[in-house]
Order: sequence, then C-alpha cells, then structure tokens
Amino acid sequence: MNSTIMRSSNFFLQFSRYLLAWGFIALVTAFLFLLREMLDTALVALLYLIPLGLITAFWGLAPGITSAFLTFLTFNYFFIKPYYNFSVHRPTDVVILVIFLIVAIVISQLVGRMQSSLAAATAREREATQLYELSTALAGLHDRLTIAEILARQVQNVSHGEAVELHISGAEPFAFRLPESHQPSRPPEWIISIQVARGTLGEIRLWRAAPALTSGEKRLMQTFASQGALALERARLAQAESRARILEESDRLKSAILSSVSHELRTPLSTIKAAASSLRSNEVSWDSAARPELVAAIDDEADHLNMLVGNLLDMSRIEAGVLKPKREWNILPEIVESVLARMRRLTDEHQLEVDVPENLPLVPVDYIQMEQVFTNLLSNSVKYAPEKTVIRVRAFVEGDAVHAVVSNQGPQVPQEHLERIFDKFFRLSETDRVTGTGLGLSICKGIIEAHGGHLWAENTPEGLAFHFTFPLIWEGVSPPQMPIDTEIE
Repeated sequence: MNSTIMRSSNFFLQFSRYLLAWGFIALVTAFLFLLREMLDTALVALLYLIPLGLITAFWGLAPGITSAFLTFLTFNYFFIKPYYNFSVHRPTDVVILVIFLIVAIVISQLVGRMQSSLAAATAREREATQLYELSTALAGLHDRLTIAEILARQVQNVSHGEAVELHISGAEPFAFRLPESHQPSRPPEWIISIQVARGTLGEIRLWRAAPALTSGEKRLMQTFASQGALALERARLAQAESRARILEESDRLKSAILSSVSHELRTPLSTIKAAASSLRSNEVSWDSAARPELVAAIDDEADHLNMLVGNLLDMSRIEAGVLKPKREWNILPEIVESVLARMRRLTDEHQLEVDVPENLPLVPVDYIQMEQVFTNLLSNSVKYAPEKTVIRVRAFVEGDAVHAVVSNQGPQVPQEHLERIFDKFFRLSETDRVTGTGLGLSICKGIIEAHGGHLWAENTPEGLAFHFTFPLIWEGVSPPQMPIDTEIE
C-alpha cells in the first residue's frame, strides 16, 4: 500500500513539472505574440532560448527537451509566415527553424548536464560530510554498543528508513535497533554486511520500501558499514591490548611479589628454624643463658613473619577495594602509646620524642588500622635512620582535621621519588640493602585514603618526614566530649 502511494506521488510530481514547463512556454508565447509585429523573427527565436534554459535548470532535462520541441512548434505556428499553420515557404525560415531546434536542444542538454554535475558534486560533498561526521563520532571509541548506536543513528539519518537494526556477532552478540519501540513485521528491504579481513562482524538491516536506495545511497551505506567494521575491529584490538597489558602487569607483580616475599619470608623462617633446632638439640641446656635469646629470636621473627603476611593480605584487600575501616570514636594518644609499647624492642637503638597531647579530641578511626599506620611508619623510620638518631611522633588539630607527623633523621629521598615511594614494591636503589617488601607505605596510603585523609612525604633539613591528615567530622558529627575523670576522696 505504501509503495503504491509513493509511486503515485512520484508520478504526479513528475507530471506537474511538465505542466509547469508547458505553462511557462505558453505564457512566454502569449507575451511574444503581443509584440509580434515589433520583433524580428530571429530575435523571437533568441528570446525563446531564455525560458528553455530556465526550464531545464529548474525542472530537469526531460521537461527541457519536450519544451524545446513545443517551442519549435509554437515558433513555427505563431511567428513564421504564413501564420497559424506549420508550412514554411521561405528557405531562410526553414534554416531559422532548424537552427532554433538544434540550439534549443543543445542548450537544454548543456544546462541539464550542468545541473546533473552540480547535483552530483553536491551529493558527493554531502556524502563526504556525512562520512566525516561518522568517522569523527567513531574516533577513539572502544565500546561496541556505543559504536553500534552511533552507526545505526547515522544510517537512519541518511536513509530516512522506517527502521534500522544492527546485529553485531562475536563472543557477546547483541542487536541495536531504531526506533527501539517499533520493528516492522516484514523482512528488511536491505541487508549490508559489516566485514573485515578476518570475517563478518555483523550486518545492517534497513527497512525502506520506497523509494528504492539510489546507487549513491547504496555506496554510502556500504562505506558506513566499512567505517563501522574498522571501529569494531579497533575496539576488539584495544580490548585485546588492554587484556594483554593487564596480564603483563599481573605477571610483573607476581614476579615482584615472588622475588621480594620469598627472600623476606625465608629470613625469619631460617632464624626460627635455627633457634628451634638449637633448643631441641642437647647442645643448649634449659638453664643455659642462650635459651632466653633463642626464645626471643623465635618470638621476634614470628612477629616479623606475621607482619609480612598481614601486609600482603592488606595490600590485596586495598587493591580489591574491600578494606573498609570500622570507624569508632577513639583516643589517638592511646593508639600511639600502644604502638610504641609493642615496638619498644625495635626502637631501643633510637631516641623517641613523642608529642601527642592528651587533650586531643576523639578521632573517628579504625583502631587496628590506625595502629598499623603508625607501626609501618615507625618501622620504616627505624630501618632507614641511623642508630642513636631521633624519631619524632607528633599530632595536632588543624582546622577540622588531625595532622600527624612521623619524622626521622635518615637519608633524604630525591624529589622526583617522593610520590613514588608510596607505590607498592617501589624501593630506592641506594636502600636495597634494607630488608622489606616495599608494601608498608602503600598500605599506609590505602588506609589513610579509606579514612578520607591524605598521606605524603617531604624532605626536612634533618631527614625525612611523613605527614598524614584525616577529618575529625564523621557522618556530619563532630567529636563528642571526653568524660572528665573525678576522684572521690
């Protein structure tokens, strides 16, 4: 039904052009007829050529050619003597009529070709613009669904069809259609394959009963399909490259973990094994003075081993995004005191200066995680600072946040490495002799950021200082007041 209506509409449109052309010739003939006595025959022939060119320019070559023949007849009938018949008596009039017919047809042909060339150039320009718009829209896209949506919309805009549907094949096939709420029940009139060198990636299905696609539209649709194929192939290659990069990074991290952790785990295990073997043998009696030292070595190395394993587990939780602090209102001086008491043996060879006032407000932190932050920062300071040097721990209120500083008199870090020292497994070449996995600072950064704070390092005239801040406001609530202890005598 729709195709019949479309064909009828096209017929009436074409017929209306002929009627307009013939009506224009009739109007010009009437005007020239009124001036027939004042105009020479040759001049009338020249004046007739003007409407012929206009007809061809505005209504096409076919109306122009038919108008040329019609003009030939009217010129003969009304302006060549004897009037009102088609007989010609003078040879010069015959020559004028023949030349007029030839010139009229040639002018119509030339104007028609000019119009066709102009229309072809305009069509090529429009195709180039549409192709450029599609290429620009697809540039840099790596998502197949987005590529399919843009391609479908561009095809719909150009073809003006009833519906467009893109079927994309592959490991995860899907379809995208426009409009989404309507799909014709009949089969599509046009199916264009989306192909690359390795095979077919999908197809474009277009519903457009009439008018049929022109050769230019078919060529443009095929070009669109080629551009879509290139974009889909580029997305596939980008995903493959991303997977390869992830696998490469995973292999690199595994190698780093194995090379770092294997050595760090072997050292405490060897010490524990040696001490346990000595205690088990008969060489060391139970009342020997070496027995407490061997037991202390086992205890210290077991703690060290536990810390290494804990760091690895915490790092995996941070990377997986599951390290969620269990925040409560805690007393920061108690946290620092607990860490210093546990690390007393490790810090015996250094001078500790602690400035954490008792009147600090309660802090909304995870007690265990904040202990680990101070433990890792102090452990790092002990490792790199020379013996007998000062390690300072300070904390103070700064606006709506708590600012804590752990500083030491160890070697300074090059300015370009101040940010990188918080990357996992990053170690400075001059400090490779110091044991460790390179995870401690990364874990501190992950914990502090999970609390909504910020951790950074800076060089000081005396050495290196670690700063971190975290907010005092928790879920819009300020720290509660600490209860005042009263003694009853």
